[in-house]
Amino acid sequence: MAAADVDTKGNANPAGAAVATKVSVGSPPNLTPQNHQNEPAVAIDAHRPDVLVAGSIDYLDAAACPRNLATNTGQCENLDVPTGNGFAGVYFSFDRGRTWTQPTYTGWTARDCTAPDPCEGHVGPIGTLPWWYETGIYSSGDPAVAIGPRPVNGHFSWANGSRVYYANLAEKFKNRTILKSGAGVGVSRLDNPTPSRVRQKSSWMRPVILERNDPTSFRDKDQIWADNAASSRYFGHTYTCFNDYLIGEDESQAQVPLIVATSADGGDHWTEKVVARGMDPSFGHQGYIGCTVRTDSHGAVYLFAESYQQHDLSNLPTRGEHVVFTSFDGGKHWTKPHRLFSFTDECYFIDPLSGRCVMDGYTGARTENAAAPEVDIANGAPTGAGATNLIIDAWSDGSAGLNHEQVRASWSSDRGSHWHTPVAVGRPGDRPLYAAPALSPTGDRAYIAYAAVISPWRGSDVNSPRPYHGVFLSAPIAVNHHNYGRDDGPGRWTTVYNGPVADLRAGYPGHRLREERIGDYVYAAASRTYGVGVWIDMGNAAVCRPIQDWRGKSLAAGESVFPAPWPLADCPATFGNTNVWAATTG
Repeated sequence: MAAADVDTKGNANPAGAAVATKVSVGSPPNLTPQNHQNEPAVAIDAHRPDVLVAGSIDYLDAAACPRNLATNTGQCENLDVPTGNGFAGVYFSFDRGRTWTQPTYTGWTARDCTAPDPCEGHVGPIGTLPWWYETGIYSSGDPAVAIGPRPVNGHFSWANGSRVYYANLAEKFKNRTILKSGAGVGVSRLDNPTPSRVRQKSSWMRPVILERNDPTSFRDKDQIWADNAASSRYFGHTYTCFNDYLIGEDESQAQVPLIVATSADGGDHWTEKVVARGMDPSFGHQGYIGCTVRTDSHGAVYLFAESYQQHDLSNLPTRGEHVVFTSFDGGKHWTKPHRLFSFTDECYFIDPLSGRCVMDGYTGARTENAAAPEVDIANGAPTGAGATNLIIDAWSDGSAGLNHEQVRASWSSDRGSHWHTPVAVGRPGDRPLYAAPALSPTGDRAYIAYAAVISPWRGSDVNSPRPYHGVFLSAPIAVNHHNYGRDDGPGRWTTVYNGPVADLRAGYPGHRLREERIGDYVYAAASRTYGVGVWIDMGNAAVCRPIQDWRGKSLAAGESVFPAPWPLADCPATFGNTNVWAATTG
C-alpha cells in the first residue's frame, strides 16, 4: 500500500486555510431529538459558485423525546408508527459556505409536542423540505443534493439559471395510499436559489416520486447528480442511483437490483434502468451496493458501487471490490462492471444490540457505508473548458488491520480504464468512519473530507471516552494538458481544517437510544477556486451517564433492558446535540 505525502504538523489549522461553520443553524441545542442531524450532503452551483445547498437527516420537526416511549421502548421516535413529520433538512449558503440559512416553511410538524406519549402532529412550521405532507408522503433518509442548469422549453442553458435537486427516501404518510411501495425515492426541485427565493415555499416544486408498484420494494442509499458541463452531449440530464430491496417472506433471499433513473427534462419524468442484478450482501450473497454517479465533460456517465461476491458476516472483516459501470448514451445502456481494486470493510465487530458493524466499540457508531466509493470528476463545469476528466475515488478501508484503518484514495486520468495504486491519506492515529473527495472542475486541486475515531476499539467498555473529529484535506495537482498520464494525481496533502475532538457516546440516531450514530456519509464539493466538506460534529453534545449505564446493562444482558432513561429528565440538556458542520476554503 502506497502512502500519500501528508502534512500533519501539529493540531493547528494553517492560517486562513479554511473557515468552519455550523450548517444546521435552525437546530436547537436541547430538546433531543430535535437537536439531532446525520447523513450530510453538499453541492456547489458551478455557474454561481458562491451558492451552495446542503442536506441532512434533521429531527428539527420531531417531537421532544416522549417520556413513556423512551422508558418503555428505549426510543425517542416511534419507528413502528411514524408521526409523519419530514426529516429532509435543507440549508443554503450564498457566501461560499461561510454562513448558512435554514428556511422555515409550513408542513406536518410535531416540534411543539412535549406530551409523554407520541403526538399525532399537525400542520405548522417546518425546517425540512416542503410539499411532502401535501403530496401524501414524508421525507425520510439518505439525503442527496445536486445543482444543474435550468431547462426552458426543453432547452438547458446556464443563461436560464440553475436548478437545485434534492433526492431522499420517500415513505407513506400515515394511512394515505399514494405510495404503492414500502419506500421510494423522492426528488424535490427549486430554481434559481437566492436568499429571498429559498425562504418561499412556493419556490419549491412538489416532489416527484420514483417507486416500484410493489409493496415489497424498499429503495435505499440514493445518490443524485446533474450533468453540469455545457460541453457535454447530455448537458442538463440528471441521474439518481439507488438499490431496490425486494423483500418477500424470506428476507435473506431478497433481490437487490442496482438501478439508475435518468431525467432529460429537469426532473419532471424519469426512466429507470436496472444496471446490475444481485441479492442482499448482508446475507452472504453477491451484490452491488453503495452507489455514486458522476459525468465527464463529454457526457459519459460513471456509476460506481461496492461489489461483494461472498459477504460472509461469520468471517470478519468482510472484503469486496470497487467497480464502475459506464454509459455513453445518457444512461440508456451500460457496460458490464469494470473491477477497480479490492478493499477490506471496517467491519471487524457486529454489535449484539443493533446487529450493525460498529467502529469504536459495542453500542457504537455504525460503519454502514464506510467502504463505498465516493467519487468526483474534473469535468470543467460550468462550461467544460479546462476539463481534465480526472476521476478520484476515496473511501475508508480496514486492510491495514484493526485500529489501523485508513482513508484511501485512487485516481484515473483515462476515463476509468486504469487506476493509480490506492494511497493512504489522513492524519496519524485517525481511524476514519467515512470519507469523500472533490476535485476542482479543472483538475488542479483535490479535497478530501473525512470523519474519524481517534481511540482504539473499546469493546464492551462504555465508560471510556470515544473521541472523534472531522478533518478537511487539500492537495495540488500538477496538470500537463500536453502529456497527461495515468500517474498524474494529487501531490502533498495539507490539513486545512482539523476539527475539535468530541465524544461519540454523546450521540444516538435520533430514535433508538441504545446506539451511537453520526450517519452513513460525509461529503465534499469543489469549484474552480475553493472546496467545501461537510460532516457531523458533536463538539456541543454532552455524554449522558444514565444512558451509558443503561447501554452497558443492555449489552451485558444481550438485549435492551427496561425501563430506559428519559433523556429530557435524566441527561444533560445537550445530549444528542449533533450538528452538520462545514469547512470551506472559499
